[in-house]
Amino acid sequence: MRGKRIFVAAAFYTGCLTLSIHTYTEQLSQPVMEDYGRLLPVKIKKVQKMTEETELQKIIKEANASNEKISIAGMQHSQGGHTYYPGSTVLDMKGYNKILEFHPKQKIIRVQSGATWNDIQRVINPYGLALQVMQSQNIFTVGGSLSVNVHGRDIRHDAFIDTVQSFRLLMADGSIQNISREEKPDLFYLVIGGYGLFGVVLDVTLRLTEDELYKKRTRVIDYKDYTSYFRKNVENDDRVRMHLARISVEPESFLQEMYVTDYMLAADQERRKRYSALKEDTNIVLPKFFLGLSRYSGWGKTMFWNIQKEYFERTDGSYETRNNAMRSDTAFMEYESPNRTEILQEYFVPINKFSVYIDSLYDVLEEEDLNVLNITVRYVKKNEDAVLSYAKQDMFALVFLINQGRSKSEIEKTEKVIQKMIDVTLQHDGSYYLPYYAYPSKQQLHQAYPRIEEFFMEKKKYDSKERFVNLFYKEYRE
Repeated sequence: MRGKRIFVAAAFYTGCLTLSIHTYTEQLSQPVMEDYGRLLPVKIKKVQKMTEETELQKIIKEANASNEKISIAGMQHSQGGHTYYPGSTVLDMKGYNKILEFHPKQKIIRVQSGATWNDIQRVINPYGLALQVMQSQNIFTVGGSLSVNVHGRDIRHDAFIDTVQSFRLLMADGSIQNISREEKPDLFYLVIGGYGLFGVVLDVTLRLTEDELYKKRTRVIDYKDYTSYFRKNVENDDRVRMHLARISVEPESFLQEMYVTDYMLAADQERRKRYSALKEDTNIVLPKFFLGLSRYSGWGKTMFWNIQKEYFERTDGSYETRNNAMRSDTAFMEYESPNRTEILQEYFVPINKFSVYIDSLYDVLEEEDLNVLNITVRYVKKNEDAVLSYAKQDMFALVFLINQGRSKSEIEKTEKVIQKMIDVTLQHDGSYYLPYYAYPSKQQLHQAYPRIEEFFMEKKKYDSKERFVNLFYKEYRE
């Protein structure tokens, strides 16, 4: 009897040890994922590199059988965990990147969602065609850009949603649906700007435009004159097709001085062919060096601002094609530090409230210790098509590049400042962009996006088992 008890105990112990070793080994094998902001490292189950549609369908069906969570990732330049979730299988869509159809005469292209803007530009540029809307860099995937409903420098088109003709969506039940304004319009306006929560975007059909030749016009102005300058010289001048501005972050002219660049339709479009070769920016050593200096001193910020300003003043009167104006190089901004990172914030404010908004923002930032490296200003035309639309009227978008620590105390410190900045933005009838770290409170989210509860309810309607999830959803829905 005693021998039997010893045998049972030994068997039990061996079983527990085996289970513990298995569990420990499984935990060790789980990869840790983080996005570009490097503030939200999370253990996931695995990363699945995707190349085929049938494989995607199979994964979703298997996930339904095993009740597995799915997240969807492209270049992962969002910074709030929008592309992963604890214990989830992450679909890496970068290899799902074929050009499926291209009709130059109709100015239409259909691409798989992992294709980048660079992939598309290389196909359409020889035909004298360009994209209508994209970010200021061409490194991102079409699916990721659709999921955050991007905007860019173009001032004659709306947000990205305005350029999408249709797309195909792999739903939570494994079915594939054609989505457009005419076919399943509810999903059209939910998925664009829906952060991958309604399914896998398989391919997208986009409307293209002419690759025009632009002549640059650059000016240095005071921030108080920016609204009137824009109204008179940009908005009411049909020759201006694209627009970009920056506002100073250097100590002496902080939030006071600006330089603007207008891309004006060149009088002689026959000259376009001379400038049509796609530029390949490789000279990043100097901009990277001066940006590095600006991270650590006011003197460095002054030097970097003056160099930027002089460079853009020298470009006054130069020529650039539309495709190349959309082809900025971000390699010089790459930043590696064991203790620090760089985050983005983007705030939208009505055009007529710009100067008073800057005054209020100045009051906040003068009191706070926030290392702002750059502020870019763009124009965003009113577009309320997407359920989570950010441009409820014509607005200026201010994109902040911020250097911050990665420790818990540094994150908490930044959160307090960011929430103050968002409060100021909301007080001026503004809004903020959702692809970034979850610093905004739930109250701020509801104020900026009054349809957010409708969005979450529709999410449950189309994905009742919550098959598609990410940290953004976890933070604000749960």
